[in-house]
Amino acid sequence: MMGANNGSGPCGACKFLRKKCVKGCIFAPYFDPDQGTAHFAAVHKVFGASNASKLLLHIPAHKRLDAVVTLCYEALARVRDPVYGCVGHVFTLQQQVLNLQAELAYVQAHISTLQRLSQPPSQCAQSPAQTTINSSSEVPSFTKLASNSNISTHFDQLQVQQASTEMTGFYDPSE
Repeated sequence: MMGANNGSGPCGACKFLRKKCVKGCIFAPYFDPDQGTAHFAAVHKVFGASNASKLLLHIPAHKRLDAVVTLCYEALARVRDPVYGCVGHVFTLQQQVLNLQAELAYVQAHISTLQRLSQPPSQCAQSPAQTTINSSSEVPSFTKLASNSNISTHFDQLQVQQASTEMTGFYDPSE
């Protein structure tokens, strides 16, 4: 059986649909016979083969690869998370950005504090509003901080959970 894939059989889409792959198959350039079957299965489940082919026919040929990659990404995300799809992944990434920004601010403040403490007293003019540190036990040690690879444990978990709830609209107990 000569398919659209240089004689190697039907494309992944036609293989999944169990039909003969014709020479002008719209899916052949994008769904190879091996891994393309699994990707097309997700696209078919979420969008349908007919809708996917109509969509690809209305897109210029030079932009179809991007469209297929996007279709596959959205379909696989929708199969994994039927409610949110790739939007759930976007929310997760936004939460990671917020957490990393908070972690960066914490580390920058900690570095600033350590730099001020390491300056000789003549260079460091304290204003009355600044408090003095009476013992070295009040200053967190850098080695203790460096040994803890997850700085977010220094943050109040309730604030992180509230920020997560505000971003996603639901409470995720795994955080």
